[in-house]
Amino acid sequence: MENLQTIAAENEITHEIKKSLFIAHLIPVATFQEKLETLKEQHKKARHFVWAIRQLNEQQQIVENCTDDGEPRNTSGKPTLEVLKGHNIINAGIITVRYFGGTKLGTGGLIRAYNDAAQLAVQQVRLIPLDSLYQRMIRVPYQQFHHAKYLLKLHAIKTLKKNFRASHVDLTLQGREQDIKEAISQLDALNIQNSE
Repeated sequence: MENLQTIAAENEITHEIKKSLFIAHLIPVATFQEKLETLKEQHKKARHFVWAIRQLNEQQQIVENCTDDGEPRNTSGKPTLEVLKGHNIINAGIITVRYFGGTKLGTGGLIRAYNDAAQLAVQQVRLIPLDSLYQRMIRVPYQQFHHAKYLLKLHAIKTLKKNFRASHVDLTLQGREQDIKEAISQLDALNIQNSE
């Protein structure tokens, strides 16, 4: 589970081999199914919609799936999945739309083509550590607000939301879980000292 990464945004590349087009889309898992349906609508003349996906389930286990979508067995979906695994990418998938160019590529040629298309899609996207997406809401008394802002900046923690209340500010934070817990513990120590 260490060093898992995910994508910051969707990406699309086109890779051409012997007049066959391989259009690879790297997509967050949340929009994967919707994107697959949209691509099938947009590319009615495409021969294959090969995909691979990796995600965490509720038990934080990695779940993987892929399909060759009519290509010879293990020549397309599996090489695509191996790219996701090789880069430790989670909660994302790749859909490669293929237009046949008239020349058969053979088993080895297909494996290379799908692998190359997936690699290009990954190389051109910004990958972010999965643990940097941890979110937590904290309540900060007004007298600690400036110190809290300083600590959050020091730990490279983003503030997604600020809700100003009568006696405190509710902050929704995003960052590495370990960094957020460290900042909270430092704020708690400061509150204990001020209450004595």
